[in-house]
Amino acid sequence: MKHGKKYVEAAKLVDRATLYDPADAIALVKKTATAKFDETVEVHIKTGCDGRHAEQQVRGAVVLPNGTGKTVKVLVFAKGDKLAEAEAAGADYVGGDELIPKIQNDGWLDFDVVVATPDMMGVVGRLGKILGPKGLMPNPKAGTVTMDVTKAVNDIKAGKIEYRLDKSNIIHVPVGKVSFDEAKLQENMDALMEAIVKARPSALKGQYLRSITLATTMGPGVKVNTAKY
Repeated sequence: MKHGKKYVEAAKLVDRATLYDPADAIALVKKTATAKFDETVEVHIKTGCDGRHAEQQVRGAVVLPNGTGKTVKVLVFAKGDKLAEAEAAGADYVGGDELIPKIQNDGWLDFDVVVATPDMMGVVGRLGKILGPKGLMPNPKAGTVTMDVTKAVNDIKAGKIEYRLDKSNIIHVPVGKVSFDEAKLQENMDALMEAIVKARPSALKGQYLRSITLATTMGPGVKVNTAKY
């Protein structure tokens, strides 16, 4: 893969053989950001899990203390008094059955997170083929299937992120923006890693955290010493 001049220059700052202390990695990642927009800082965690086995799945959610720096649009599927509760909590879109054709037929996907009350999952299930592949399907483990829609919406707006294994058993999550100061990025990363370490499947034998890489949207990866976690 051919990289642009800015990327190549930024990559020279990174020693690929070094496992950096988290604080040093964060400082370095900020230096390697060269894009004209406020890049997202992402963490990529390679695990020793085998996600094909249900007992080795890693999935959950954590509220980052300093948020993600991104404005998140929340859609809530609810009925009855939960509709008003979701609106009062600050959900961007609230509704029920009437939203199904809008998503299925019109291709409307102008939202980042979907929350549903348990009694709406039968309805939301009809959207599985659309929402599932995009990682938007509500899930009890992530706190997005709940009767407490106020807490769900508040947490998401405050910077709650979901983490899960991809097909290669890697977890990819944002921990903030390049414009965040180092201390805020460090707090976010620590909160994330604490949650992921706690989520270690009891069925897993051997090494859990194989590698941790920090990178900005357009920048090179910086390897982090897993021993810290």
